[in-house]
Amino acid sequence: MVKIAPSLLAANYLTIGDEIARMRDAGADWLHFDVMDGMFVPNISFGPGLLKAAAGSGLLPCDAHLMIEKPERYVEEFAAAGARVITVHAEATNHLNRVLHQIRDCGCLAGVALNPATSPECLRYVLGDFDLALVMTVNPGFGGQKMISSAVEKIAEIDGMLRQAGVTAEIEVDGGVNENNAPALIAKGATVLVAGSALYHAADAAAFIRNVKKQ
Repeated sequence: MVKIAPSLLAANYLTIGDEIARMRDAGADWLHFDVMDGMFVPNISFGPGLLKAAAGSGLLPCDAHLMIEKPERYVEEFAAAGARVITVHAEATNHLNRVLHQIRDCGCLAGVALNPATSPECLRYVLGDFDLALVMTVNPGFGGQKMISSAVEKIAEIDGMLRQAGVTAEIEVDGGVNENNAPALIAKGATVLVAGSALYHAADAAAFIRNVKKQ
C-alpha cells in the first residue's frame, strides 16, 4: 500500500505540534520536512531543531528532504536529530555516491531527489546505494504549485530501471499531489506520495488519505 507523507511546509506554523498529531491521526505514514537554504532553492524553511522536536514526539517518522547546497555538511546533524530518511538532490553535490554512503553510515535510509528537468539516468550509476528515489513534479522551493506533467513520466522510467537491476527502493513523488492525480502516480510505480496543500486544506484529511491509499 502506498505511503502518505504530509509536507510540513503546508502546515499551520502557529500550531505545528497539533498539525503533526492531526496528520498522524488521519493515517499518515511519514512526516516530510522540506529543508531549504535559500541557495539551492529560492526559499528558507526548517532546520534540524524543528525536526528533532518532531522526531522526539514519536508521532511520525521524519523524512528529511535536503534542498540545500553541499548537503554532506548537514547529513550527520539531521541524522542525530532523528531523521528516518535523508534525501539529497543529485544536482546539489559533486559526490552523490559518497553522500549516500554517509547517510547510510548514520543509520538512516538514503534518498536521491531529481528536479523536474533532471534525467533519471543519473540514478543508474548509484543503483543499490539508495533506498528511495524522489521525483520532483514541481520546481522545488514553494508549496501549492501545479504538477509538471512531463516529470510524471520519470516515475515509470525509474520503476523499470529498478526492476531491471533487481534493486528494491521506494519511489516518492513530491509536488502537486492530490486525490485526482494520485491513482495515476501509483499506477506508474509511486510508493510514497508527499501531500501538501491538498491534504492540509482538505475538509477531511483522514478521508483524503483513505481515498488515496485504496487506489
